[in-house]
Amino acid sequence: MPSVYLDNNATTPLLAEVFAAMRPYFFEEFGNASSLYERGQRARAAVEAARKSVAGLLGASPAEIVFNSGGTEGDNQAIFGLVSKDDHVITSAIEHHAVFSACKRAEAQGATVTYLPVDSCCRVNPDDVRAALRPNTRLISVMMANNETGVVQPVEEIGRIAAEADVWFHTDAVQAAGKLPIDVARIRCDLLCISAHKLNGPQGVGVLYMRRGTPMQPLIVGGPQEHNRRAGTENLAGIVGLGKAAEMARHWLAEGGAQRMTALRDGFERAVSEQVECIQILGQGAPRTPNTADISFEGIAGASLLVALDGRGIAVSTGSACASGSAHPPYVLMAMGLKRNQAQAAVRFSLGKQTTREDLDYVVACLVKEVSRLREISPVWKKVKGQAAPALV
Repeated sequence: MPSVYLDNNATTPLLAEVFAAMRPYFFEEFGNASSLYERGQRARAAVEAARKSVAGLLGASPAEIVFNSGGTEGDNQAIFGLVSKDDHVITSAIEHHAVFSACKRAEAQGATVTYLPVDSCCRVNPDDVRAALRPNTRLISVMMANNETGVVQPVEEIGRIAAEADVWFHTDAVQAAGKLPIDVARIRCDLLCISAHKLNGPQGVGVLYMRRGTPMQPLIVGGPQEHNRRAGTENLAGIVGLGKAAEMARHWLAEGGAQRMTALRDGFERAVSEQVECIQILGQGAPRTPNTADISFEGIAGASLLVALDGRGIAVSTGSACASGSAHPPYVLMAMGLKRNQAQAAVRFSLGKQTTREDLDYVVACLVKEVSRLREISPVWKKVKGQAAPALV
């Protein structure tokens, strides 16, 4: 039975080249980058080389790159490092839990938060950002690309609004990095987060881009690592892996990788549309990351389809990995205006660099069979098709 992994928005496989770059730093080159002797200074050189590589991916200066444990830590620091009691924060209703939960805690500590709506395509309206500004607005935090639909937000317009209002701007770019070109100067963001495991790097390491002059309080205190912006001994092998993954992502983008992946994704969506009736491709009318297809299959539960596909060797998702196991419909899809049953019928297919056309042909064939089978036993589908639903026993 084939094995097809289509949950790359949850995590990506580590590329062989990335592991090869990391390997010496588990064994021969294991020094502490804060040590002054030669082994430690070789470790320091490796950290700084990775810092330069990540800076190149983001269009930043190496001095503005702060290594951390990943997107959640970066999002938390962006909020707790800037926002105090009586401050006002503007964010959206579709942010990742790392931002959403941090904003809820900030509210509990005395801040106020405005949660902006999105349209039916999962996009924030920049005019809503402008209208939400207050004299005490301290921070705007709007993600670059949504993790469930892949929809890209108008961050350049929001960045201009923030700059004009002299308000700090943070964007969670975890789902965008390595898939879309990023230039922090064009976005005008002050803070930006990425996570290595979303771009074929190792889990447990990431970056908070921090523009020079941003008055950021450290989230983790202790030693002077990362120029006193994030304490703790550096994750040497992980940082090296992130640096290599960033280098490879830059090459992939420059060589047209995103365009090829978009064509592959679009072909998959066309095939599903042609062979499976009554589906809805979510966010289709908006710009999206090249790898994400979020599809609602009317009349069935997305979780049931996930299990059925898993039995055929296909890994997909019904939403954010951070919310897996929840009985509630995806809040992102509900914010788009979907009905509860439509949101619960959605399945996310997120392609990776390893995905082939043959993989997707296999997935389409399995979808045709499994959607048909699940609809045959679905009282909801029978109602949709005008048939009498069986009595519940």
